[in-house]
Amino acid sequence: MDRRDFFRVGLKKVTKTVVNEVDARVKKKAKRYIRPPYAISEVEFLLACTRCDDCISACPHKVIFKLSASLGADVVGTPALDLLHKGCHLCEDWPCVTACTSEALSFPKSDPKSEADENEAGDDEKDKISIPLPELAIATLNEQTCLPFSGPECGACVPDCPVPGALILNSEKPYIIPDLCVGCGMCREACILEDKAISITSI
Repeated sequence: MDRRDFFRVGLKKVTKTVVNEVDARVKKKAKRYIRPPYAISEVEFLLACTRCDDCISACPHKVIFKLSASLGADVVGTPALDLLHKGCHLCEDWPCVTACTSEALSFPKSDPKSEADENEAGDDEKDKISIPLPELAIATLNEQTCLPFSGPECGACVPDCPVPGALILNSEKPYIIPDLCVGCGMCREACILEDKAISITSI
């Protein structure tokens, strides 16, 4: 290896290390908030998002808000979901995503097989072909405070879950199915307790 190749390899290693450190630091901070549906990776999101507020204005349920300067200059003004107070309705037309022109929010790319299946499908079948739901957060049910676990019947959260099978009743008690739950927070919003029995945390 000559001197030029030596420095080229060394520079690549240093660059990779710096990128990895930045990525790790950004991901750690991102644990403090939850991005809107179909947000791209956090580092790419911060580079792409123009802080235009279009996704915030497009949300019909006012679930998206701007992060404050207290979280740092790198994220101030970027959008996040207020899932502690409101649930994301997983709108069928995803207005927040379609409003984003910078593609900081963008639908996952279809694989060739999915595209072929959709092209071959009839109009009725095309309606059934859809992109995977976004994984927004983690919902956890507290059995110590959830009413049905201590006696009184409730189940107010179950009808509001927009994902089939993600929140079920078993012996009149609600259970979250982690493999199906996307953490939209609709169950938390529906909880009748002042101190909610369902917590929402970032992924």
